[in-house]
Amino acid sequence: MATTSLQLGWIGLGSMGNAMAKNIHAHLQSQFGTSLRFYNRTASRGDALEALGGERCISIADLAARSNIIFISASDDVAVESIVEQIISSGPGLANKIIVDTTTIHPNTTKTVSEKLCAHGAQFAATPVFGATPVAEQGKLLVAFAGPENVYKTIAPFLKGTIAREVLLVGKEPEKAMLLKTTGNFMMAGLMEIIAEAHVFAEKTGLDSTVLEKLLELNFGTVAHSDSIRMTTGVYMPGNGEAPWSDLNLALKDVGHGVDSAKQVGASLKVGNTALEHLKRAKVYSDENGQRPLDSSSLYGIVRQDSGLDFQTDYVKKRDQ
Repeated sequence: MATTSLQLGWIGLGSMGNAMAKNIHAHLQSQFGTSLRFYNRTASRGDALEALGGERCISIADLAARSNIIFISASDDVAVESIVEQIISSGPGLANKIIVDTTTIHPNTTKTVSEKLCAHGAQFAATPVFGATPVAEQGKLLVAFAGPENVYKTIAPFLKGTIAREVLLVGKEPEKAMLLKTTGNFMMAGLMEIIAEAHVFAEKTGLDSTVLEKLLELNFGTVAHSDSIRMTTGVYMPGNGEAPWSDLNLALKDVGHGVDSAKQVGASLKVGNTALEHLKRAKVYSDENGQRPLDSSSLYGIVRQDSGLDFQTDYVKKRDQ
């Protein structure tokens, strides 16, 4: 598929999808003078992209008919399955179209979706992404790709250097990209668990948290430092009207997929299960407080409670007064 003939469409403009779509649109405009077609169920979510020159489509069927590469960025398995069914039902002409799913879903769901699309002549690739919304806005995500080699060659210009700092090539079976993503998810949750425990330990023993955070930056890397910042600056419990960097509900889904995949093959994920249990309890806290949005790092609040501290740090209390 010649680059000049590409007609890109994007479905799903949540915080992550919106950031990625804007970066791809900017790339299209700067390199080819074309616009990204887009659709989102809540129409107002597309206003900012339309203001930048993006082309709004009235339905998924409309977008599918006018695009030969379709990116999906949805919230969960059910949403992806629904979108794919609508693409398939949009009419003949799926042959040679490329469908790319950036959503983190269960590997089993990815396998099923891939088989359905391929049965209708389309090509499918899974490209789940690693990184929170601020990273997506910077175009610095890490992408895991699994799918046909020719598909990778076609969409590569829209991955590294556009939405991602790097691409991990996992193989030809799309579900393998999701296995890597779910592995990364429970590792991330486990890292958050350890950092949360370290901060609680520091607070209980009188160790300066700023020194601990500097240690995390210098000795454990960017990800560990970023997780620490999410806890010490109150991102774990966003202020009223502020959005999480990475929503708690998505973390429950993502880590849950990893734990379930491990269970299916008899693998024990003790740290992953501990983190998942703390995420579930953070969800209960959210529900008991008016369904207040929480970040995936909100397991920190639960670790605090288990050590006799308040869910909210003094920083958060002062901020919210």
